[in-house]
Amino acid sequence: MKKPNNKKELIMLPLLIISIAMCIGGHFILQPSYQDNHWAEYSLAALPFLMFAVVIIAIKLAIKADKEE
Repeated sequence: MKKPNNKKELIMLPLLIISIAMCIGGHFILQPSYQDNHWAEYSLAALPFLMFAVVIIAIKLAIKADKEE
């Protein structure tokens, strides 16, 4: 059984924090006070693509870490 490498797992922690911040930011932008702003609409439309990019980066980091072991 392999011993887990905590350093490689901690590398993905900023990606988790970024995705949490995007989720909270998306809910914040959904407030009625921002409903008429065009930038809010574009930001909400871009959020899924940004989250998908974060997932791709995390997968690449996981594959790289797995190959190093």
